[in-house]
Amino acid sequence: MPQHDGRLFGLIGYPLYHSFSKKYFSEKFRNEGLLNCRFELFPLPDIAALPQLLAEHPDLCGLNVTIPHKQNVIPFLQELEPEASTVGAINCIRIYGGKLTGYNTDIFGFELSLLHFLKGVRPAQSLILGTGGAARAVAYVLKKLNLPYRLVSRRPAPGVLTYEDLTPACIAKSRLIINTTPIGTFPKTEECPPLPYDQLGENHLLFDLVYNPQKTLFLARGETQGARIRNGLEMFSLQAEKAWEIWNADVTQ
Repeated sequence: MPQHDGRLFGLIGYPLYHSFSKKYFSEKFRNEGLLNCRFELFPLPDIAALPQLLAEHPDLCGLNVTIPHKQNVIPFLQELEPEASTVGAINCIRIYGGKLTGYNTDIFGFELSLLHFLKGVRPAQSLILGTGGAARAVAYVLKKLNLPYRLVSRRPAPGVLTYEDLTPACIAKSRLIINTTPIGTFPKTEECPPLPYDQLGENHLLFDLVYNPQKTLFLARGETQGARIRNGLEMFSLQAEKAWEIWNADVTQ
């Protein structure tokens, strides 16, 4: 039976034209008969505009958070769920009783999708491309699973490899390579992280958190070399469902 529930949810970040979130949740609401639930995109170039957004939309009950605000939104929250606090990045906000609580559902989504992808394989070393909020969630999961990893960035930093450091020996040792950057996301689909792709082979596993397009140039070039590939679509769906669970906790429908 259709449920009448006048609640608004949304996504903040910038830009948002690549996002499937509105389509995903709008279809979910329609399929589940949640007639008065709405999901909107709220492009926010500057996170300082968040209080105004909340004031303009008092019916907001939950937000997803994407690039570039997974870390800089934290000062606007009243509470952090323990894992989100440990990671130092959030992608989900519950708005309830006037309080904003931050969660990281990327952790749940990535871990489950990664385990499906690995199929019992335990790479001796992994490379995480990027050092932003998504990379923090990925690193947290790899540490939890006792999978050694190194961070890779275009910008030199202590304890972080640059792409110039990725020697043939390093690539050979790093069976799992995870792209947490937005490189290759629609519409800039002709871009990819500057890896030595000719060093990849059939033993490599490439995971791209990007899901639009479903096969990024990063994945396509790896696949050409024989690597097994996985995009971020399953992770997206898993984290979205976890967010919905959080938004509905202790709420009578």
